[in-house]
Amino acid sequence: MKKLLVTSLTCLMMISCNQKENPLLSEFSTPFGVPPFEQIKPEHYLPAFEEGIRQHDAEIAAIIANPEAPTFKNTIEPLEFSGMLLTQVNLIFSSLTEAETNDELQAIAKEISPKLTEHYDNISLNGELFARIKTVYENRDKENLDTEQMKVLENHYKDFVRAGALLSEEDKATLREINKELAMLSIQYGDNALAESNAFELVIDNETDLAGLPEAVVTAAADEAAARNKAGKWVFTLDAPSRIPFLQYADNRNLREKVYKAYINKADNDNEFDNKEIVSKMVNLRLKKANLLGFNTYADFALDDRMAKTDANVNDLINRVWAYAIPRAKEEVADMQKIIDAEGGEFKLAPWDWWYYAEKVRKAKYDLNEDELKPYFSLDNVREGAFMVANKLYGITITELKDMPVYHPDVRAFEVKDADGKHLAVFYTDYFPRAGKRAGAWMYNFREAYVQDGKEVRPIVYNVANFTKPTADTPSLLTIDEVQTLFHEFGHALHGMLTRCHYPSVSGTSVARDFVELPSQINEHWATHPEVLKLYAKHYQTGEIIPDSLIAKMEAASKFNQGFATTEFLAAAILDIRWHEIDEVKEYDVRQFEKEVAQSVGLIDEITYRYRSTYFSHIFTNDYCAGYYSYIWAEVLDADAFDAFKEHGIFDPATAKAFRENILEKGGSEDPMKLYRQFRGAEPNPDALLRNRGLK
Repeated sequence: MKKLLVTSLTCLMMISCNQKENPLLSEFSTPFGVPPFEQIKPEHYLPAFEEGIRQHDAEIAAIIANPEAPTFKNTIEPLEFSGMLLTQVNLIFSSLTEAETNDELQAIAKEISPKLTEHYDNISLNGELFARIKTVYENRDKENLDTEQMKVLENHYKDFVRAGALLSEEDKATLREINKELAMLSIQYGDNALAESNAFELVIDNETDLAGLPEAVVTAAADEAAARNKAGKWVFTLDAPSRIPFLQYADNRNLREKVYKAYINKADNDNEFDNKEIVSKMVNLRLKKANLLGFNTYADFALDDRMAKTDANVNDLINRVWAYAIPRAKEEVADMQKIIDAEGGEFKLAPWDWWYYAEKVRKAKYDLNEDELKPYFSLDNVREGAFMVANKLYGITITELKDMPVYHPDVRAFEVKDADGKHLAVFYTDYFPRAGKRAGAWMYNFREAYVQDGKEVRPIVYNVANFTKPTADTPSLLTIDEVQTLFHEFGHALHGMLTRCHYPSVSGTSVARDFVELPSQINEHWATHPEVLKLYAKHYQTGEIIPDSLIAKMEAASKFNQGFATTEFLAAAILDIRWHEIDEVKEYDVRQFEKEVAQSVGLIDEITYRYRSTYFSHIFTNDYCAGYYSYIWAEVLDADAFDAFKEHGIFDPATAKAFRENILEKGGSEDPMKLYRQFRGAEPNPDALLRNRGLK
């Protein structure tokens, strides 16, 4: 006994010592409890993960050992708040591996991933724990639970069943191996895509090859070259702020083709970073997992807990929109081909020509050049515009916090307060591309919101994007797409910051995958509304508010190129759902599969999938698998929901209050369609989507 006591005291002393040395193992003594980024080193993560796992295991063991009959209070509630240290460490680590990764973090991810997978499988497949959850679930009508508690209980029961709690021990062992392999393949997939993206550079040393490019684009390319020790040259990369303007304006068709093909062939170059074999393995493993759990396909499994419910419903929506999108895209092709022919081009429009000739059509039809607009959309003004809209809708104020811990100098921090001055959240922004950041834009949390033991804990939310960088003499000037992306991601942030849920598993954006895009997509509607533009779109040099003439041109061109935009998106959504509708395990030829899917739906040669399989991170490194359709599904909701604002005024207090209380504050605490009906008074009208895109 004495030896055991000495050993226990030694362990406690070691943990205490580690806590002093490892900032991840101590309470954060920072403003609002934000992560102390400047103190966290790569070597801190593995010990913190291990301690988090140890604590989580102990908490689960305590739930199981409770001699009292299982209840919500002694089983579900402690389960909800178990593993808080592990969750905190994982939120910080996974956020940085997405936004500011390096070789050390990637190595740690590969080491910890199988351990985390095993740990969470140990919980999900624990028969004793599930027995307690099942008892509470079966007695739920006797518990006098409120709506949120009932949803939390139902979610936990269903999550355990979906994780394999009802499987035999043999099948559980098989599932564990599948989950481990999927986790490792997903990490490798993401690393490969990032490496391929970083490896490409188009170096231009002949100034004539810059013909057609706006001055700001050329300056940015010169800055990029200087940063890469290629002063006096110009460098273009696959980052969207570099790639898209090049495709849009560069007169050199051969170089446009080079950039375009480098992008669409990312991680599909038969080299060490090739993802084709990984894609085939992952879709097969997902099918095996679905079959184990009693589903015919992975799409059946994934959609079972979403609004759509079945792939038939998903395909019905996609096919309905596709029927309008393809004819419009063909009209757009004809418009561009006329310009090519008139210029004596003597070639057929190719995918790498689309942006270039679409810009010419826009100029000819609407007398609108996007370069005219960018001076009115400096990043700071656009961000303040998004903040202003939130203030007018929900009464919140957002103020920059200086001298806050950040993980990169580009990151800025803000405090969000409610109309009564009460603290709501801390909000970070990280807007510029760099080598350690994956492509795209996203929102997530460093801390979820919840209420525990009567204490309200408010969230720490961040937005990440890859917008146009500032140059030495010009601030970051955004394209219209980038403006809408900023508003979109801030809509997600509002969902995370305004939540009023008590339990972390249903807080903020923890909702059905095909419901989560409603708050983000509806927020885009304010970005280019004339009334809103007058509030924030100011010339970065003169301060002049955007003139009515430009707004009129923007409105006239607002539905321009929607055939392309809709077709390109839907093609990717179709590719995603087809990968997860497969019902046979075999080795898949990724290129051939993509070709057959494109032919089956009549995808025109001039348009490629928005994301090809080898860099479709939404579905191979994130949880949009069999769910990329969610954006179009949610657009039915957001277009119909914004109609409510248009009917009463885009800043109508009553409509905004109803949206905040029924959508933004409720998180996943109730059925999403019920929440939508409570806001709107009816189910959404699908025609709103077609009208929103100008397709009907």
